[in-house]
Amino acid sequence: MAERMPQPDPPSWIVLGRTDGAVAAALLDADGVETERRTLTRAGLAVWVAEREAADAPRWVWNDAPQWYAALLASGVRVGRCHDLRLCHAILRTSALAAAGAIQEADEWDAAPFVGAVASAPALFELEGPSRSAGPPDDLDEVLAEFGRQRDAIARSADPSRLRLLVAAESAGALIAEELRAAGLPWDAAAHDRVLAELLGERPAGGGLPAKLAAAAARVREALGDPAASLDSQPKLLRSLHRAGVLVESTSRWELAEQKHPVIPPLLEYKKLSRLLSANGWAWLDEWVADGRFRPVFVPGGVVTGRWASSGGGALQLPRQLREAVRADPGWKLVVADVAQLEPRVLAAMSSDTALAAAARGRDLYAGIVESGAVPSRQEAKIALLGAMYGATTGESGRLMPRLRRAYPRAMGLVDDAARTGEDGGVVSTWLGRTSPPPSEAWAAAQSQATEAEASGADETRARRWARDRGRFTRNFVVQGTAAEWALAWMADLRTRLHAMPPVADDAAAPRSGPVFANRPHLAFFLHDEVIVHAPAELADAAAEAVTDAAAAAGRLLFGDFPVDFRLDVHVAESALKD
Repeated sequence: MAERMPQPDPPSWIVLGRTDGAVAAALLDADGVETERRTLTRAGLAVWVAEREAADAPRWVWNDAPQWYAALLASGVRVGRCHDLRLCHAILRTSALAAAGAIQEADEWDAAPFVGAVASAPALFELEGPSRSAGPPDDLDEVLAEFGRQRDAIARSADPSRLRLLVAAESAGALIAEELRAAGLPWDAAAHDRVLAELLGERPAGGGLPAKLAAAAARVREALGDPAASLDSQPKLLRSLHRAGVLVESTSRWELAEQKHPVIPPLLEYKKLSRLLSANGWAWLDEWVADGRFRPVFVPGGVVTGRWASSGGGALQLPRQLREAVRADPGWKLVVADVAQLEPRVLAAMSSDTALAAAARGRDLYAGIVESGAVPSRQEAKIALLGAMYGATTGESGRLMPRLRRAYPRAMGLVDDAARTGEDGGVVSTWLGRTSPPPSEAWAAAQSQATEAEASGADETRARRWARDRGRFTRNFVVQGTAAEWALAWMADLRTRLHAMPPVADDAAAPRSGPVFANRPHLAFFLHDEVIVHAPAELADAAAEAVTDAAAAAGRLLFGDFPVDFRLDVHVAESALKD
């Protein structure tokens, strides 16, 4: 019998890129050593990726997830793990944990995310020809070199385990963002239209304002005594308000609400309705909802703290009135879950403040603070704690801060220290190592100028104000950024749990969710501390349990056995509108 040849170990990493205009892949072992290289046809890429995923479950490495994953999803291919070089470059280049200079600023890797494949998934399979300029480099050798630099930067960092977890979570977010767009959020266009008609009036056939919005505008002009007042130009509206005796500096809702004048109620109503029409009116519905799905463009890490942003569709600013239009497909349910007081709970865990964690355990955190005797009412507890995290340390919040410092010294000490670091021009980091940007040159110059002998009072005032502003930023950065890390861990774990559930039969599928998600419960929406899962009705309760279990697992992953819980409000129904 012939001796069997030893089989190579399965690859730990598969790096995708391009070589001479064609798609290419490099297979790497656990030490990052290249063991094989493949050139792939555009028609065969999805099949090959699916085969390697099923056989080896490697971590896929690519320059930018939108450039690759959107098309794979459209072809019915899901991958379990990836390393997104663009997102990880941004983290490692600035992280205080990484060795100084390990990852240099580089225009090509600091490029904006690729967007060419977002609207048209097959773009990936048209890679032959000249390289596109959008997104970071996709030449395989350049991709391999950047991956090597990043692996080395993590290995030589002050805390490799934390940075590995951070880049893994950020890369999982890259996969989830593309999956959210591929599956889409179930959206009932008829229900949306009914909401708009009820609030604004019927859609005008020939353009112009709907009736109820036009009526609100007429009431504003009548109260101003100015039938020609322009309501949509802030400078012109301000002049009209000043002529009517309303001496405000802006037309913000908060400043207007403090005024006593007959024009204020109709003006606030007009601004609210006008915002709805412009942001989520019929034009938005025509552009962003198709075939029963809203498919926004999410941008992981789009905010400096690591929070997500949106570059299309306004996914992170959907008004509550339109949640009625978020409706599951027939035979399916929505599991809507949001975390109660996410950032204060994260603060308790980061600071190892057992007293604050005890106030949050199994209940509303603000009510727990009241029960502890720190403050008399829930509203005061909320004002004080939010003020501590966001830097509102004057007024009512400032009055209550000494009580919080006595009751929760570790938590308050953490944010106070972060604020002092910012005021002194330093940088702060999240739990896993995302680091705040340094102050600008203008900021540093203002602080330096204020210390000069010839500095004026105005110089000193400006320097103090800018220092306080930066302190407020760094105070919140550590908490908001760590909350974003927890949310990524929550979604990554939930994504895996949902995929492990059995698929439903084709006659019970939701085909509009695409080939990967038509038969399985899946994530459909994310908003900072809230997720929406679209699940077959028979699996909705299991999906709700997975949401809760994933939240607990995310807490353990980040904070070990520290006794803080992440309390969820979970709602299972056909609509996302809660009672």
